[in-house]
Amino acid sequence: MKKLESTFLNMVLSLVLIAVVAAAGLAGIYSLTKEKIDDQQNQKRQAAIREVVLPNAEATVEIQITSDTIREEENGKQWVIHNIHQDGQFIGAAVETSGTGFGGEQKLMIGFNPEGEIINYTVLEHQETPGLGDKISNWFKTEKGNQDIRGRKGGELLVKQDGGDVDAITAATISSRAFLKAIREAHSAFKEDEVQEVTGTSQLKNQPAEPAAEATTETTTGATQINETEVSHE
Repeated sequence: MKKLESTFLNMVLSLVLIAVVAAAGLAGIYSLTKEKIDDQQNQKRQAAIREVVLPNAEATVEIQITSDTIREEENGKQWVIHNIHQDGQFIGAAVETSGTGFGGEQKLMIGFNPEGEIINYTVLEHQETPGLGDKISNWFKTEKGNQDIRGRKGGELLVKQDGGDVDAITAATISSRAFLKAIREAHSAFKEDEVQEVTGTSQLKNQPAEPAAEATTETTTGATQINETEVSHE
């Protein structure tokens, strides 16, 4: 009986030792790769910011970015506002926002000029159905019918089914509504950020920018898609 107890104890100790060694190995790998991963994510964020605020500019054009975070206290939602200055002048802002479409969360980066008009947008991540909802990536910047939202005020966008004048994605109205709602919210956050700056709670946009003390350095790119068939949203 004693031999059986000893063998069982040895097995438990062996499993514990293996778990400890595996955990230590994973922690070491994470520590070695974290800095590189963070750097890659930051580069992707910088590229997305340039794409939505300076879509036609060369990558060598120098800009200064300061970042503020606005939180919606009621539900905990937040928007990250990246204010962009060039040669000491405020030229626009890139706003990270999100919405819930037919397939799941949509993560977007929206570029606004100082007047609140949409410069460009990019989809950072989504879970919409291929061939339907995933068309949000390009549908609303295609010069066809009333699809293109660039150059328009972000706070006034609604699909035609809701009394607006924007053409929804065919058979993907839910995804389209979520997308435009996210942009309206991003526009509101952008305007709120302006009010805060004018009242002195953060730096005035028409002044030269200083590097942000705690700029966010995480982002996601690409499109995560689901396999289920998205039925007509109409």
